Amino acid sequence: MQELTHYINGQHVKGTSGRFADVFNPATGEVQAKCPLASVEEMDAAVAAAQAAQPAWAATNPQRRARVMMEFVRLLNRDMDKLAEALSREHGKTFPDAKGDIQRGLEVVEYCIGAPQMLKGEFTDGAGPGIDIYSMRQPLGVTAGITPFNFPAMIPMWMFAPALACGNAFILKPSERDPSVPLMLAELMEEAGLPKGILQVVNGDKVAVDAILDHEVIQSIGFVGSTPIAQYIYGRGCSNGKRVQCFGGAKNHMIIMPDADMDQAADALVGAGYGAAGERCMAISVAVPVGDETADRLIEKLVPRIEKLKVGPYTAGNDVDYGPVVTAEAKARILGLVETGIAQGAKLVVDGRDFKLQGYEDGFFVGPHLFDHVTPDMDIYTQEIFGPVLSTVRAGSYEEALKLAMDHEYGNGTAIFTRDGDAARDFAARINIGMVGINVPIPVPLAYHTFGGWKKSGFGDLNQHGPDSFKFYTRTKTVTARWPSGIKEGGEFNFKPMD
Repeated sequence: MQELTHYINGQHVKGTSGRFADVFNPATGEVQAKCPLASVEEMDAAVAAAQAAQPAWAATNPQRRARVMMEFVRLLNRDMDKLAEALSREHGKTFPDAKGDIQRGLEVVEYCIGAPQMLKGEFTDGAGPGIDIYSMRQPLGVTAGITPFNFPAMIPMWMFAPALACGNAFILKPSERDPSVPLMLAELMEEAGLPKGILQVVNGDKVAVDAILDHEVIQSIGFVGSTPIAQYIYGRGCSNGKRVQCFGGAKNHMIIMPDADMDQAADALVGAGYGAAGERCMAISVAVPVGDETADRLIEKLVPRIEKLKVGPYTAGNDVDYGPVVTAEAKARILGLVETGIAQGAKLVVDGRDFKLQGYEDGFFVGPHLFDHVTPDMDIYTQEIFGPVLSTVRAGSYEEALKLAMDHEYGNGTAIFTRDGDAARDFAARINIGMVGINVPIPVPLAYHTFGGWKKSGFGDLNQHGPDSFKFYTRTKTVTARWPSGIKEGGEFNFKPMD
């Protein structure tokens, strides 16, 4: 049995708390490793090392810090397959999906190579008589991130890349369900030239999280996970005077207008709804066709596509559509919500409850499910299922479809499929959701824009990556300077009598 470590001050360090979490192979259900769960003392040691190392890193000019990011990109490309295999083994993602996880993180690192430009301040010449005013963007100090299981490469890089580029040290507390890739990323960062102690990986559970929230040295916290935990971290972190950004749950709607290309819409829904077994905060989990005729046409297109989905382990080849969910508990919760949907009156059009994979009977595989005639009062509509379950809510009009998305408590992502530019512009302008796709099912912005939801999907004023990340990981200092006049004429050569 492999025993994983923390990564503190440039070394793999065994856990000393005596507490461990099981790391499963989701495809087989077997425990493949033990992950140490840090004590408060272990977290304190990591923070102390980061605090000692950070001033020298902050004093390194931004261009040299950017060169470390540039080399890190090269190393990520070099080790892409190795990282993806480790990710798939612990998470269950298909191999191509795991590489995509790494690639979307890598793109943020590429953006951070532009740190010298992003960290430039402002200058006003002659703001007053002999007065100049200028601003500087300076690092916060020691920062931290708490990241989820579903993107064990991408989201850590979304956080630590801009934090490090700005001159901060960073404490990463990854998910204890799939911790190997974050440890590998820390090794690669140091191989790229990052000084020891600047990026620490401390594995743990609530004990480690609370230690981060309460540690007076840690200046900022990033979090991605469920909304209840996001609210907890945001409230406790802010009350301790920290800068906090938290991203929570989602229930992403896709509106399908009568004029939409129905084949395109169906393909988009299958990929967005069932990719990564639905374990994405940007997954489309609610299809909203406008009109019964549109709904009937959509269901007719969806059913054969869903029934052809290939579910299996990442080792079965690149034509696998999705793999297992992350734990047995996650599988049980998903199937429990499916049963609730049936009991509350939804029509189960594609039934994946009896899905079994020969040779992997103990794995955490969940077959694809499609519901029709779902109503807003049902649990499968109000709750984030985080599994391969797509719900269809029929809307009588565009305004009714718009209201469904706007009234839901989550506001992460949404999409509309239509050929009507007027409808698309109206939708984008009015919808109260942070990320909008027009004929794009999963509208995750590219690295040079920002990522963030509204309502109960996001807490904090600044989003992830893009320009917001450089604002989040720096403080602005403004200097007003006036220099005494009268010395620019040079020296006095004549004896000056005393006044």
